[in-house]
Amino acid sequence: MSTSTGSLTELKRPLAERLGAALRWETGLAVVVILIFGIGSAASPDFLTGNNLFNLGLSNGEIAIMTLPMTLIVISGEIDLSVASILGMSSALLGYLWARGWPMPAIFVVIAVVGIAAGAVNGLLVTRLRLPSLAVTIGTLALYRGVATILLGPNTVSNFPTAYTNLGVNAVPFTGNDITYSTLIFIVLAIIFGVVLHATPLGRSIYAMGASQEAAQFAGIRVKRIKTILFMISGFICSLAGVLWTFRLSTAVQNNGLGLELSVVAIVLLAGVSIFGGKGSLIGVVLAVLAFAGIQNALLLTNFNQEATGIVTGGLLLASVFLPTVLGPAVGRWLRRLSHT
Repeated sequence: MSTSTGSLTELKRPLAERLGAALRWETGLAVVVILIFGIGSAASPDFLTGNNLFNLGLSNGEIAIMTLPMTLIVISGEIDLSVASILGMSSALLGYLWARGWPMPAIFVVIAVVGIAAGAVNGLLVTRLRLPSLAVTIGTLALYRGVATILLGPNTVSNFPTAYTNLGVNAVPFTGNDITYSTLIFIVLAIIFGVVLHATPLGRSIYAMGASQEAAQFAGIRVKRIKTILFMISGFICSLAGVLWTFRLSTAVQNNGLGLELSVVAIVLLAGVSIFGGKGSLIGVVLAVLAFAGIQNALLLTNFNQEATGIVTGGLLLASVFLPTVLGPAVGRWLRRLSHT
């Protein structure tokens, strides 16, 4: 009798472990992505066409790019709400310098330096003055947006060379007219960020900082230096996104990218990255980008009121916070009971 009971327990434990693996956030997110694309194709015959998928990547490329450094920052236990303002400031700076006759290569260098400097300001305020990153980046969100307003005011710059604006709207030549330059940049950066986060000592340090900053410091991890570097990388990547955004629209205005920070945060949290730090994966972020872009595109094709798309972003933010903190522990308790019965 005891032998049969023991055998039954041994059978149930692997079952619970397999269920736990199958119920991982990334697995559920992959199912959601499949459902979104299935429903989208059923709702509109144009959803899975090559032209629409190209437009999907075109309209979400810059947002996707900005989610990558945000992921590392949130896993480290911080947040950066100034990402869209850095994008807007970079766009305004691009227009400002071009209108004054600067050569484009020199403009790119200045924008990169300004982006890194903006990220360094965030990082130093957080790490050296020990200010909360939420408050700091809300402040610099307004500050950098104000700089963009000072640079351009009500003016619009749109006389950029066609050779550059084509980069914003044309496909990469060797991809069969299916992949935009912003999508290709996202793919390359996602691979780099994924390797750094999941296969290097730096990535392990980022997870350790998010789990416990004090323990990470006692373990010899240079918490202040790493977090400052993460903010600087975020500033650089967002300045790059600002250039891509400007070329895609062929327009530099002071309010470019206004409000995109909510979309970036929504995607990162939807990916399963814990708002408290220490948890998350780049695979989840890629899946969340696909889910977010798929939902937005499906609503566009079904003539959903575009002024109400904020409902989607707000709903995703609430769901991505509610489900891991409420549903996740409940599922975990159920699996533990299953493994001990």
